[in-house]
Amino acid sequence: MVAGVDEVGRGPLAGPVVAAAVILDPSCPVLGIRDSKALTALARARLYPEILHNAVAVGVGMVGPRTIDRINIYQASKVAMQRAITAMEVTPHVVLSDAMPLQGPYMVQSITHGDAVSVSIGAASIVAKVIRDRYMEALDVVYPGYGFARHKGYPTVLHRKRLRELGPSPCHRRSFHWDEP
Repeated sequence: MVAGVDEVGRGPLAGPVVAAAVILDPSCPVLGIRDSKALTALARARLYPEILHNAVAVGVGMVGPRTIDRINIYQASKVAMQRAITAMEVTPHVVLSDAMPLQGPYMVQSITHGDAVSVSIGAASIVAKVIRDRYMEALDVVYPGYGFARHKGYPTVLHRKRLRELGPSPCHRRSFHWDEP
């Protein structure tokens, strides 16, 4: 059992960091999987249910803004990945991570640019991205005016403008610099 694990949401000014762990079934391949950043939102939305349906196991882990501020984004990403692996119904024998050293009762191989070379890491990247994007769209309803549905919390010109006008919401990361160019 080989699990791929990846996270999304390291760079945004708001929202959680989300990780997913996926064990793919080699007898049910899902065509078109690659790094979520290389896919359109439409392609990710098409692949997401296929991955969930055909995978042996999928786990998701999240770490919110307060914890990110307390332990830093690198450690929060690591925690989210560990939570995602633990959330799977099956314990993997091997974990392939996208450039993150992890600990656990399994062998870990950290692969630089793993989401571009490992199908299981690519699948995890897609699952994490879809879940985080949907979460940010829901936050847009709770905290209107920031444009979360549009920029997903990333530091766009619009997002920085709204932060200056409205101030931070409870889902903003206080330890991140908002006014950088």
